[in-house]
Amino acid sequence: MLTEGRKYIVQGVFVLVGLVFLIKLFFLQIIDDTYKQAADENALQKMVDYPYRGLIYDRDGKIMVYNVPVYDVMVTPREVRKDMDTLGFCNLLKITKEEYIKYMRSAKIHSSVKPTPFIKQLSHTDFASIQDQLVDYPGFFIMPRTVRSYPNHSMASALGYIGEISRRRLERDTTGYYKIGDYIGISGLEGEYESYLRGRKGVKYMLVDVHGIQKGSFKDGAFDTTAVRGENLYSSIDLELQKYCEKVMQNKAGSIVAIEPSTGEILAFVSAPTYDPELLTAREFPKNYSRLQKDSMKPLFNRPLMAPYPPGSIFKTIQALIGLQEGVIDSTTIYPCVQNVVHCHPHPSPCNLRQSLQWSCNPYYLNVYRRIINQNRSRNTFTDTRLGYEKWREYVESFGLGQQLGVDLPNEKKGILRKATYFDRVYGENRWKYSNLYSMSIGQGEIGMNPLQMANLAAILANRGFYYTPHFIRKMGDNGKIAPEFTQRHTTKVEPKYFDVIANGMMDAVRNGTIWSKARMQSVVICGKTGTAQNPQGDDHSVFIGFAPKDNPKIAVAVFVENAGFGGFVAAPIGSLVIEKYLKDTIIRKNLDIHMTGQDFIHPKKPKVATVQDANKTKSEKTATNSNNIPLITNPIGNNGGTQTRRTDSTEY
Repeated sequence: MLTEGRKYIVQGVFVLVGLVFLIKLFFLQIIDDTYKQAADENALQKMVDYPYRGLIYDRDGKIMVYNVPVYDVMVTPREVRKDMDTLGFCNLLKITKEEYIKYMRSAKIHSSVKPTPFIKQLSHTDFASIQDQLVDYPGFFIMPRTVRSYPNHSMASALGYIGEISRRRLERDTTGYYKIGDYIGISGLEGEYESYLRGRKGVKYMLVDVHGIQKGSFKDGAFDTTAVRGENLYSSIDLELQKYCEKVMQNKAGSIVAIEPSTGEILAFVSAPTYDPELLTAREFPKNYSRLQKDSMKPLFNRPLMAPYPPGSIFKTIQALIGLQEGVIDSTTIYPCVQNVVHCHPHPSPCNLRQSLQWSCNPYYLNVYRRIINQNRSRNTFTDTRLGYEKWREYVESFGLGQQLGVDLPNEKKGILRKATYFDRVYGENRWKYSNLYSMSIGQGEIGMNPLQMANLAAILANRGFYYTPHFIRKMGDNGKIAPEFTQRHTTKVEPKYFDVIANGMMDAVRNGTIWSKARMQSVVICGKTGTAQNPQGDDHSVFIGFAPKDNPKIAVAVFVENAGFGGFVAAPIGSLVIEKYLKDTIIRKNLDIHMTGQDFIHPKKPKVATVQDANKTKSEKTATNSNNIPLITNPIGNNGGTQTRRTDSTEY
């Protein structure tokens, strides 16, 4: 009986061992293909055929971004001979033995049986010098790739750059398209239109011998797939205008954005200081990126999209339109320039609405804003203010403020447009009134716009009340069309009939108002509005928005120059030159061009243009604050890239 039991135990052990072996064989042969891959790759070499990335053109068909060939040295660690002449290999590639060990260790971590980049992006010259000798080192081979090149060295902040995909981004990729070592659009148009530009990879299977030398295609290429090049992008950028804008913004920090009002197409887009986009290509990318990132002037910071500047007096155009729509003022409404709350500069007084824009009268808009906010909607002052503010905020939002406009670039910021709950937190619920808000009457305080929003405001004024989402790309692919979201018209909450008086006031500001007389054009009717945003940590910022011609406008522009002083002396002349360059295709006012291009507002040793504040040192320059004297806006870019705290402006033009 005992013997019989042992027999069953022994049989059970043999059956169990057999099952273990069967399961293991099933796993090795069916589930795990590691050994199959290793065997195949001793005879086959899978080579990825990378597609040509799509090109980018300007509005006139001039090429802005194209591809140049580079070559990656690939390694399959398992195929590298242990008795290889390591020193000779290092001398061939001009690397140290320590670098060789580092690169090989990294490749082995990735895979010992799959090809991995060893050295990336050799130039055509470097490749030519090693290609004949590389066959002496089994396990290594060349993979051709392409990188971007920028023939005009222009528009870096909008074009963006490509780079090797990070592990974190690779983990988030749900398409399965990317592998370690692949390149991907990281910023700008390269990132926004990655799915169009990248194309589709192909695969080639090559027969190789034990030394890794290719012996021809596998089965005459029956299993190969062809790479499909990426789609070309046709942009709205006027390349000659773009280059001029970058030239005039040399030695300045700030932005220029120009838009075609009738379409929303962006004609020029400058973030200054800028950089040469060629710096972020090929093997020098890491070193150059680190240097740009450490630059105190923040050239990688995209000011037109990301900097929430106080708009200053350009915001008065919105206040006037809301006041007209609400019926609290009309074109004949007159206010004297009484400076008991906010200060102003010398100008004729009193002013009607048109004159208030011509001379940028601060007290006028203090009164307009008060009448917009407090309309006796409630007997309780605090409730009345809250109701008025919420209604006013709805109007302002319809001009594209406090929200992303939807431009086809990543990292667009909303600007600053506070909700009523913000003031509840600052002052206490039902404890704030107009005297806590009045700084916004002249575009200071709790309000911030990025330069793209400023240019869009100019387009709204040019269109008399509507805008199209600003965008860069007119067409995707040779037979493609514009994205439908860029053809949708957005209308403000202000009726079109109220815009003509604003346009007339802006025309007067250019002809005989706050703009420097030498900045005026005789042959084109320009409508413009200046602004001077105060900077407690240095010189004020210079602001201008405008459009031209007055009737049937072709261009709307916003100029913001940090630490440059009075808007009429710096930003406005630059804006008028931009308009002249676009409409006339040349610069006629050569002396003004030389003068403005030569101005330096970054290096303090160089002279700066005179400002109204320099000429009129009066008590009107003292900064007014809100009733609680609290900081209102922290600007991300201040003097030479620093941080600055904004307060209410008192000498706003």
